[in-house]
Amino acid sequence: MIQPCQPFSRPEPTPSPPLLPAPPTHWRAPGLMGADGCWPAGAQAAMSTRMDGVSRPPFDSWNLGDHVGDAPQAVAANRELLGQRLGARPVFLRQVHGVEVLELGRDSPDGMEADACWSRQPGVACTVMVADCLPLLLCAPDASSVAAVHAGWRGLLGFGGRGVLEALCEAWPAARTRSQREGLRVWLGPCIGPLAFEVGPEVARAFMAADPESASAFSLLPGRSDGKRLADLPALARMRLRRLGIELITGNDGSAGWCTVTQASRFFSHRRDAASLGSTGRMAASIWRD
Repeated sequence: MIQPCQPFSRPEPTPSPPLLPAPPTHWRAPGLMGADGCWPAGAQAAMSTRMDGVSRPPFDSWNLGDHVGDAPQAVAANRELLGQRLGARPVFLRQVHGVEVLELGRDSPDGMEADACWSRQPGVACTVMVADCLPLLLCAPDASSVAAVHAGWRGLLGFGGRGVLEALCEAWPAARTRSQREGLRVWLGPCIGPLAFEVGPEVARAFMAADPESASAFSLLPGRSDGKRLADLPALARMRLRRLGIELITGNDGSAGWCTVTQASRFFSHRRDAASLGSTGRMAASIWRD
C-alpha cells in the first residue's frame, strides 16, 4: 500500500543540511523503496536499493548495471527480479551523461543510448540507473505519460543552457509548453549529497554562467587552495526545474539520508567505492503507467 505523499515543496536553495537519519520510506517489495511523487491515479514508481539481489561483492547484492564488471548471470537475474517486483517491464538505457531523449514503446530494446526517456505505453517502465547521479521521475497530471531522467552535473548543465531537462521538455509532448510543465509531478531520488560532492571551480563557473542563482548551490571547501567546491546536485536540479516552470517537486531535499555516499548499507556509490573496491553496482529508478 503506497503511503500518502507529503506536500509539494517549493523551497529556496538551502544551506548544507545537518546529519539526519534516512528519510522515511515504504517498501513495495524486497529491496525496493517507494518513489512517492504524489502521482495521479494510473501511475506508479519505485527505486531499487542495493539490497535483496543475488550479486557478490563489491556488487552486493542487487546490482542492475551490466557495464560495471559484475557476472552477467547475476545482472540478468537481478534485472528479472526488478521486473517481477515492479510488475512492469523496465527498459534499461545506455547512459552517457548526455542530453539524448527517447520515446519508449512495448518493443523498445535495452541498451539504447540516451539519458532520458518517456512513454505512453502501460506496463513499460521508464528506467534510469544511478550510483551517485540524480534520478528524476516525472508524470503528466493525468498520468497519460511518464518520464525518467539520469542527471549528473554534465547532463544537467548541458551546453548553452540546454541540458537533459531542457531536452526532455522539447521531446516529451506533455512538457513542451510552460503551462503543461506547471502541472507535471516530479520526484528526485537519492544521489551524492551536498556534503560529499566535490567539484572543480570550472564546474561552478559553468553553472553560474548559465544561471547566476546557481551560486547558492556551491560552497568553498575551507582550507583548500585548489578552488574545489562542494556542490548541491538536488538544489541545482530544483533550480533548473523551476526555471522551466516545474514546481510540483518531492523527494531528495539534500539532507543526509538521501546521500548515496554516506548511506552505504542502502545505496551504491561510485565515488565512495570505485577507488577502494575497484567498482560498484547500479540502482534503478522506474516509473510506469498501469
